[in-house]
Amino acid sequence: MAQQQTRKARKGPSKLERLEARITREQKRIIARAAELRGTSVTEFVVVSAQQAASNAIKEYEMMSLHGEAREAFVNALLNPPVPNAAANRAAERYRQRIGR
Repeated sequence: MAQQQTRKARKGPSKLERLEARITREQKRIIARAAELRGTSVTEFVVVSAQQAASNAIKEYEMMSLHGEAREAFVNALLNPPVPNAAANRAAERYRQRIGR
């Protein structure tokens, strides 16, 4: 009984979700070979690989990458912001009134 509780405690978060995919025989062969080379199960290889790919996709989507003139214009706008116009000043005043400042 104590050994079973120890195993459960070491497992980490419980895995309740399921993910399924239909793949070709060739895809399965390549994935199985890669998993074997890494010393993991096919399931573990697929889960880790999918999670890494998902994290990379999210990071690429959320990260802005500017080059050349676009980068210079962006940095210049941050370092030397334009003077607020009348509409911006009115919006700031409305904001201050709403939050009570």
